[in-house]
Amino acid sequence: MAELNTGDGGGKKGGKVRSKKANSKVDLTAMVDLAFLLITFFMLTTTLSKPQSMPLGLPDKEDDKTKDKPIKVDENRTMTVLLGANNKMTYYMGLLATPIAGPKEISYGKEGIRKELLKRKKSVLEYTGKKDKGMIVIIKPSKKSNYRNLVDILDEMAIVDVPTYAIVNDFTPEEQKLLEGK
Repeated sequence: MAELNTGDGGGKKGGKVRSKKANSKVDLTAMVDLAFLLITFFMLTTTLSKPQSMPLGLPDKEDDKTKDKPIKVDENRTMTVLLGANNKMTYYMGLLATPIAGPKEISYGKEGIRKELLKRKKSVLEYTGKKDKGMIVIIKPSKKSNYRNLVDILDEMAIVDVPTYAIVNDFTPEEQKLLEGK
């Protein structure tokens, strides 16, 4: 049983003799029981935070010979983002040979790529007139880009709500020269 002693009673002070007082005891058993009940209650009723992950569709492992045909995509809906070394990011809209916009180096964040994505998403929606035919973003990380840059651009895709995007590791020689700044 848990107890709380609140003093030793009396004693001699300054030569005077005082009468001895009885010790007062407080039983803390009920308080300890209540504390454990509250801890148990809150542990069982709270939900633990679930890890957040981004859905990422990956291709099947099996080789399909019908997939060798190139898919035609409207270049007015396509934006390509090139990720390079030292946090460098370049984008262009359409085809690199005949771009609608760019190629232009841009920064990460709200005033950089997010602003451009929102602007381009709006213009593509006006061009197509249909919500199901939205903007397509092709993300091309180079071997010199870092993992954080890829995660940052994927976060921007989720924030802006880009309906279709793909990660491609195939660079044309022109895109490689563009990234290297030649």
